Amino acid sequence: MSIECVTFDLDDTLWAVGPVIMRAEEEFYAWLAQRCPRITTALDRAQMVAHRRGFCQQYPHQLHDLTALRKRWLAHVFDEFGYSEESVEKAFRVFWEHRNAVQLFAEVTPAMERLRERYTLGVITNGNACVEHIGIAHWFDFVVSAEHAGASKPAPRIFQAALAHAGVEAARVAHVGDEPANDVLGAAGVGMRTVWYNPAGAPWPGGPDPDAVPDAVIASLAELDGALARIG
Repeated sequence: MSIECVTFDLDDTLWAVGPVIMRAEEEFYAWLAQRCPRITTALDRAQMVAHRRGFCQQYPHQLHDLTALRKRWLAHVFDEFGYSEESVEKAFRVFWEHRNAVQLFAEVTPAMERLRERYTLGVITNGNACVEHIGIAHWFDFVVSAEHAGASKPAPRIFQAALAHAGVEAARVAHVGDEPANDVLGAAGVGMRTVWYNPAGAPWPGGPDPDAVPDAVIASLAELDGALARIG
């Protein structure tokens, strides 16, 4: 069956997310140090991250909604150190602005401009990056986030939501992503074709089903056209 729709993971597929999150946390901490010094006197940056992770582990049912969970944590931190919760939105916005200050991989823009002429394009993401804010929304026909789907990859629910937007059967949709479990096995589990973005050339790690492997492996999005032609 020929591929009609291609969906993409965002973080570490269209850009490197590690440096982005690090910078966002640094800018958030600096903002907090100026306005809520009792918090940053008690918690250094590493302790702040540990505090947030420990708090979030108490709410596993909300892990699909990173925005709501971070805001919940901020409200808790402000209350714990005697600050008003009125600053939650401002504090979150500082983090969010820098979290969306991404640097696309060099091959992404030309690849997307080519692909959008031939395929319906979509996004399936667990994160809270905003394609409108980043300035790439015009590439995509739809965006499905874990927040709005009510489930994170690799749960079938988020992929099924994308298929509903795509409007074609699963075998005509190829999902591109960097995470073997979340992207490749998750998409394959609902019958989608899969392309593993693997710039490091890592060996396939396998999974519970030894026969479950990506339909194609690419080291760069510049290779995606050819990969889609081979699998579709």
